Amino acid sequence: MNWNVLAENVLNGHQLTNQECLDFLQADSKETLAQLDAAYKIRHHFYGNDVKLNMLINTKSGLCPENCRYCSQSSESNAPIEKYRMMTKDEIVEGAKRAAELGAGTFCIVASGRGPSRHELATVKEAAREIKETLPLKLCGCLGILAENQAEELKEAGIDRYNHNINTSEDFHDNIVSTHTFDDRVGTVEKVKQAGISPCSGVIIGMGESLDNIISMMRSLHSMDADSVPINFLHAIEGTAFENKTPMTPMWCLRIVAFARFMLPTKEIRIAGGRELNLRSLQPMAMYAANSIFLGDYLTTSGQEAEKDLKMIEDLGFTIEKDAFATSAEHFETSVL
Repeated sequence: MNWNVLAENVLNGHQLTNQECLDFLQADSKETLAQLDAAYKIRHHFYGNDVKLNMLINTKSGLCPENCRYCSQSSESNAPIEKYRMMTKDEIVEGAKRAAELGAGTFCIVASGRGPSRHELATVKEAAREIKETLPLKLCGCLGILAENQAEELKEAGIDRYNHNINTSEDFHDNIVSTHTFDDRVGTVEKVKQAGISPCSGVIIGMGESLDNIISMMRSLHSMDADSVPINFLHAIEGTAFENKTPMTPMWCLRIVAFARFMLPTKEIRIAGGRELNLRSLQPMAMYAANSIFLGDYLTTSGQEAEKDLKMIEDLGFTIEKDAFATSAEHFETSVL
């Protein structure tokens, strides 16, 4: 298959057929760099060489009643992680200041749990209001499944985006978690969309899913119209149900990121958790398809040093996004002027 022709078709509005998806994922390994090159044409069309910088803070660690098999914060995990209840408003604001100092455009406020308590929601709202008054950051919330009216409260407080990952495909979901459903996750994404908050939802690759599962994940995200899509690669943490799963090859991970760009051409695609472990020395190459990264650490695992990420972007000849609120069309207009 000519991947450049397929990329042109995508730019003209074509959605990959199931056979084209399988051809992409099953292609000989020597095709991966050509696929990545074609994905770059799509990425550059919508985002030029801009890279969106995100930074997160884990405001509440562990103590979660859900049984997600990949997660060190799960109720069934024995991982030796730090556990603490909700941070204070001031601690969250300090985290935002650090994100701004490093040049991040989006600050993600994350808390473990099925969903936020009234106290947790109030703390996030207070922090969001202060951050919005003092720092030029886009704010993303990630607090679990939202109850009625909670999305509206977050919107009023200044939350611009809300993350709730689908993590896997609908037909593989029961292999990953049993304490909530796939529809629970999609329902929260729909709630935030209805409240006028930008939806963020992504996946975890490497949990035993099939190629059909991967295709289904991307089709679900396309149907949900998620604006931002984190691509996580399983980091098998000791003490979790998936502790014995082995890392994937960097070339397979590159193909997945390229595939995501073909399937979700206009969206912010972020290489997220597990990129350091799975992409290893090929991390920079993923940026030819992805246009977004997390700086610093993740929830309970360490990330690459922020300074190394910034140097990676510089070495690629890419540029850090100047306006976190710009649309893809605005990025394109800037890139061609």
